[in-house]
Amino acid sequence: MTEKLLTIKYCEYTSMDELAPEDRNLIEKAFEATASSYAPYSGFNVGAALLLSDGTIVKGANQENIAYPSGLCAERSALFAAGSNYSDKRVVTLAIVSAQNGVLLDEPATPCGACRQVMAETQMRYGEKMRVIMAGAKRIMIFDSVDDILPFIFDSKEVKRADI
Repeated sequence: MTEKLLTIKYCEYTSMDELAPEDRNLIEKAFEATASSYAPYSGFNVGAALLLSDGTIVKGANQENIAYPSGLCAERSALFAAGSNYSDKRVVTLAIVSAQNGVLLDEPATPCGACRQVMAETQMRYGEKMRVIMAGAKRIMIFDSVDDILPFIFDSKEVKRADI
């Protein structure tokens, strides 16, 4: 047996004032997206905003459904909208926030496993790292790559494609 240690690097901030203007703007757009959240069951409003390679910003919000798990998370909502409408533009940065009653929560929202896998696939699709910002009112975490939040990514190298 060999014991190994996995470490990740990320930057943590305590104020939006510490961020670059484009990161602050993206977080603000993600917060705006929380207003489009449909969360009558959890009351947990999540917003996501993507910065595409041409400067376009695509927003998404979580959409719940009484027939759980038929809803969709904010991250996947935004990523699928970008993939459908701007398939030739890579995602440079994804910002995620959560709110309740129109107030940004203190701690960052972190993506579920399904969203992390879709983020990983999006990063692989374009062949370049995608930055991830998880923002709360009192703490903001910025990761340089999806690999840092999903280190053992399931990727297509392991899947044999059938020629049909």
